[in-house]
Amino acid sequence: MRHRDEFDDDDEPYVIIEKRGGSAGSFLWGLAIGAGIALLFAPDSGEETRRRIGQGARRAKDTAQDAAGELRDNVTDKYEHARQAVEERIESARQAIEMKKAQATEAIRAGREAAQQARDELERRISETKAAYKAGADVARRNRPLAAATETNDDDVDSSGT
Repeated sequence: MRHRDEFDDDDEPYVIIEKRGGSAGSFLWGLAIGAGIALLFAPDSGEETRRRIGQGARRAKDTAQDAAGELRDNVTDKYEHARQAVEERIESARQAIEMKKAQATEAIRAGREAAQQARDELERRISETKAAYKAGADVARRNRPLAAATETNDDDVDSSGT
């Protein structure tokens, strides 16, 4: 490790950097001092200097007002353009929603109609099946006494040996 005395013997220069942040106060002090020096060395009289400073201030004020007006107009134009674009997108979305709503309503109507047709068809088939069952049952009931009589006669014939 090197000691402080060893650094003093080096022929190499070294730089010390101090970090300090500037502040608005330092800027304002410098501005005030600069303005004071400018007034001291001004070639014109005090009245003439004040008149020029007043004219310069009025020009700066007018320039600032013009810039503010242009900025306001620019911001207003951009706002109106953005508002119009958003309104167009909202209207487009509303139209899309209305179209989807109409499509959904139509699909529901068609589904209900198809369900009603299927129900009517099923009820018709059930009625036909019931009618066929009833007709078959009626035929079976009518044929039962004849079948019983025929069986009795067949039994009589078999028992007589014929």
